[in-house]
Amino acid sequence: MSKATPATRALTAASVPFTVHAYDYDPDAESIGLQAAAALGEDPARVLKTLMVLVDGKPVCVIVPSDQEVSMKKLAAAVSGKSAQMMKPPEAERLTGYKVGGISPFGQRKPVRTVIEQSALAHDYVYVNGGQRGLQVRLSPSDVRDVLKAIVAELVA
Repeated sequence: MSKATPATRALTAASVPFTVHAYDYDPDAESIGLQAAAALGEDPARVLKTLMVLVDGKPVCVIVPSDQEVSMKKLAAAVSGKSAQMMKPPEAERLTGYKVGGISPFGQRKPVRTVIEQSALAHDYVYVNGGQRGLQVRLSPSDVRDVLKAIVAELVA
């Protein structure tokens, strides 16, 4: 497994301190985020999942703790939209340049608006997908917010 991905290169270019953590990815896991947390031996609230969503037809990247579900209504409101729905996997892969299960909010092909769940900022560190299935990066949640110029909002149902 390569530890150099568009995500890790983007973080390096932004001078953000991070560490890389590989784990055994289970493609059959019911929840990829929860499986990553278990494999890393971390609290699921610290392991953030990256979701690609359409709000009023426009792409939005959403970052939430792996043990939480996004309220589409709250998400739409956070970006002044009316409705939100999950992006279809092939569309998410085409837009981001990553495979589902390995989508990172960093280093995507085309930058899109990003929203992060406010509770994630309460931790001293979090894990975010590193741009490959079975690869996570550990960093400060404020660095996640700052590098991505993310909107901070209450997103969970």
